[in-house]
Amino acid sequence: MKILPFTLLVPDKNSVVTKHIDLPDFHPYLHRHDECQITLVQESEGTLIAGNSMHNFQAGDVFLIGANVPHLFKINPKYFVSDNGVLIRAVSIYFNPEGLIGSLFSLPEMKNSKSFLQQNKHGFKIAAKDTNQLSAKLLSLHNSSGTDLICKFIELLNDFKEMKGVAQLCPTVYSSDISESEGVRLSKILNFIMQNYNNQITLEDVSEVAYMTPQAFCRYFKKHIGRNFISFLNEVRIHEACKSLIADKKEDCISGIAYNSGFNSITNFNRVFKSLMGSSPKGYISSYNKLNNVSYMNM
Repeated sequence: MKILPFTLLVPDKNSVVTKHIDLPDFHPYLHRHDECQITLVQESEGTLIAGNSMHNFQAGDVFLIGANVPHLFKINPKYFVSDNGVLIRAVSIYFNPEGLIGSLFSLPEMKNSKSFLQQNKHGFKIAAKDTNQLSAKLLSLHNSSGTDLICKFIELLNDFKEMKGVAQLCPTVYSSDISESEGVRLSKILNFIMQNYNNQITLEDVSEVAYMTPQAFCRYFKKHIGRNFISFLNEVRIHEACKSLIADKKEDCISGIAYNSGFNSITNFNRVFKSLMGSSPKGYISSYNKLNNVSYMNM
C-alpha cells in the first residue's frame, strides 16, 4: 500500500504561488507544508481541521493557515453525490516567509505585516464582514503575475493586519512541531475518525488503525490533539449535527440527525450537544433562525 507523505511540496519557483481548485474534492488527507496558505472557498461546505481545532466552512469563507500547521478540508457528504460534475471551487495563495520571499519581510516597511503573521502563526478565519472585499482582492491577485502580483500580495497583507475580529484557528499554546512519521500516523487516525464518525467507533477500533495498544493510543492522542479520543469524536459528531440542524431547520428532525451523527440515544445526544454548544438542539435552531432573520433585515 502506498504511504502518502504528510509534508507536501508546493512545486513552483515563484515566491508567491496561486492555485485554482476545480475538482471533486480538496486534498483528502491531513497534511502540512512549509508555506502559509490563504484559501478562498468559492463553492463547497464542510469542516476544516487545523491543528487541534475544527471550524465549519462554506462558500465565501477566507482562511489563512499557518506554515506547517496540519490541516484538512473535509467536505460534507452530500458533495460526493455522483453525476453532479465539478463541485469544489477555491483559490489558494501559498507563500513561505522563510523562503524566497523572506527578504521582503526583512524590509523595515514590512515590519508590521511580519509581526502580524508571527502573532497569528497558526492562522485565522476572516470575519464575515470583510470577506467580500478580500475575495475580490484574492481573485485579482490570482489573475496577476510578475511585479503586479507582488504589489497586490503586499496590499493583501496590509489589509489583513488592519482587520478586527479574526478568529484564531488554533489555541496560542498549540505546537505544530511533530515529526513526519508522527504526522503520517496522526493523518491515518483523523481520516479514520472523519470517515466513520457516524458509526459506532470503539477505542479498540481506532487503536488498531494507529497500531497501538489502547493505553498507548490514549496518551498519544491526548498529546497531539489536546483532548481525549471520546471528547474529540463527540466534537466531530456535534459539528456535523449542527450543520444538519441549520440545513434542515426542522425541529422534528433532531432525532434523525442525532442517529445519523453517530449517537445511539437522543438523551446522550442532547446532553453532549448542550455541554459543547451551551444550548439544546432546539435552542440552537431557534437562535440561528433569529440571528439569520436579524442579519437579513439589516442587509
